[in-house]
Amino acid sequence: MSLTDHNIASRLLEWFDVSGRHDLPWQQNPTPYRVWVSEIMLQQTQVSTVIDYYTRFMQKFDSVQALAAAPQDEVLHLWTGLGYYARARNMHKTARHVVEQYEGRFPTTAEGLVALPGIGRSTAGAILSLSMSTREPILDGNVKRVLARHYKVAGWPGKSDVLNTLWECAELTTPHERVAHYTQAIMDLGATLCTRSKPACEQCPLRDTCLALHEGIPTDYPGKKPRKARPRREACMLLVVRNGNVLLQQRPASGLWGGLWGLPETLANETPEDAADRLGLACDPPETLPDHLHTFSHFQLNISPVRLKVIQEADAVMDDAGSLWYNIARPAQVGLAAPVVKLLDLYCKQDS
Repeated sequence: MSLTDHNIASRLLEWFDVSGRHDLPWQQNPTPYRVWVSEIMLQQTQVSTVIDYYTRFMQKFDSVQALAAAPQDEVLHLWTGLGYYARARNMHKTARHVVEQYEGRFPTTAEGLVALPGIGRSTAGAILSLSMSTREPILDGNVKRVLARHYKVAGWPGKSDVLNTLWECAELTTPHERVAHYTQAIMDLGATLCTRSKPACEQCPLRDTCLALHEGIPTDYPGKKPRKARPRREACMLLVVRNGNVLLQQRPASGLWGGLWGLPETLANETPEDAADRLGLACDPPETLPDHLHTFSHFQLNISPVRLKVIQEADAVMDDAGSLWYNIARPAQVGLAAPVVKLLDLYCKQDS
């Protein structure tokens, strides 16, 4: 494939000046810190969802120093419901690294930024272009879609050869002037017009040179990820209730819902009664509740909740640093996984 600029930048900038988004909260005072937080939140998440989370996050942590000084539980609490919690854990690590190693200033090169936890090449490009006006290309999901359609780049972008071609396109089209506006413009185009389904091609400023549109097949690009059946896993979660409190346990730092607080789970071949004994609790007979199916990107988790009302407890539970009696009426500010929030709302509010 021969790559030709086709004057993308100038047309995108003309369109952006009139039709682009100029009032997103992270566009106001676009410091490296503010841009970085927004870019991490926007990974795998739509703008409409991120706005409220971003606003609350900035109210609590208005600087990288404030974020670095916060306990991880506070960070995860503000992230609850946003998903992909490794993003929050990596943000916390990066904030501390920036404060401790860089005196609170973000690196000013792509290489320096990529060396930090959770920052890839595209995120580094966004930080540099949007907050420092440094000419650095980006390639988030929206930009991949725009470039794949415009240049008719076949194949799934998860394949290295396809991704490399798209990076060539991104490098080619990024201008030397108004870099921040161009970066926002091409992201906006993918988010508002060049959408995954039903793209508004008739309104697109690149319609005259879009190769996929000329062939009448814009939605064939980019190529789809090969489909695999999602495996299903099973988990029995225990809603252990005592005087308006629910027993939570902190999950390991890595893995599923790493660092978040969740409900105790039965072990393999363990009954809820056995689990209560293991926890040092005497409970009423268990109450089996309806199953809940939670879908992740790569598997489904079928949750079988069981409610246990505590009659008597041993001291071991209260002495365990990894356990917490969570007050439903006055909840602690800790990070909870989305299905745990749902189960607490459905089955425990009445116990408060």
